[in-house]
Amino acid sequence: MRPDLPPYEGAGSGWAHVHAAVRATALIAVTICLSVIQLCALRLSVPLSLYVPRLWHRTSCRLLGIGVRAYGVPAVGSPVLYVCNHASYLDVNVLGGLLDGRFVAKSEVARWPVIGALGRLTGTIFIERRAHGVRSQSDELRRRLRSGGSLILFPEGTSSDGNRVLPFKSGLFAAADAVSAVSGEVRVQPVTIAYSRHRGLPMGRRLRPYFAWYGDMTLVGHLWECLGIGGAGIDVVFHDPVRLSQFVSRKALAQHCHAEVARGLSDALAGRLVYRPQTEQRPWAGQLLLPIWPNSAVLETAREM
Repeated sequence: MRPDLPPYEGAGSGWAHVHAAVRATALIAVTICLSVIQLCALRLSVPLSLYVPRLWHRTSCRLLGIGVRAYGVPAVGSPVLYVCNHASYLDVNVLGGLLDGRFVAKSEVARWPVIGALGRLTGTIFIERRAHGVRSQSDELRRRLRSGGSLILFPEGTSSDGNRVLPFKSGLFAAADAVSAVSGEVRVQPVTIAYSRHRGLPMGRRLRPYFAWYGDMTLVGHLWECLGIGGAGIDVVFHDPVRLSQFVSRKALAQHCHAEVARGLSDALAGRLVYRPQTEQRPWAGQLLLPIWPNSAVLETAREM
């Protein structure tokens, strides 16, 4: 991990290593089991392959000790382009447990040990970050949207420290532009993910680096610390979906999404979100008999009340 990571009394202790070992063992066992099931489902082309990834994402969050609160409702129906800020590899597990869509990731991730293989099993689309690479692979994004499938993007292009939202790159919005020109059905929904709590208390800047993965942090070392500490509370805010036709350009759309996501992050970190759990079933909960995870909530902030 980074040498300037702020000290935390719970990290590095004997109990933290025990917790990390237990969680890691359980996570590895579940991952192997569900990977075999997913591989068989893909080979046989059965619908089960659509639901195993979500089950894995939800289960891994449980094992990692992550508590998630969702505010608002994900857009469903016509193809949706979910655009989210990015602070950690944990974002994938959290969002994958809530959304029915395929992630779009940079091509380097496909070459990472284990993570690249898991990404391919869950249907992640890997693209080049260079301009000509994005153009040559945007057809795959368009095909996905035209077929009725949704995509999950991290338009910052990298992960942040979780305290701010980096500028959005408008290039990945091109797929929505092309498809909307033909069908006019693609919606774009800004989504905020915020690492706001630890064991029920405000997380703060000192503790957030143990869960946000950025800069020159090593993956294995950071993951081990994260497994040992656990107890992260993550807020996911689903903002109102929009369409490209409401804006003069892709750049204007990207700026709007950035402003919405940044506002959501500021509200979440400042404790301005009001959480009111809902008990009714949601149509986006999935077709398997899985419990709603996590409970959704009505989106309200102090400025809206």
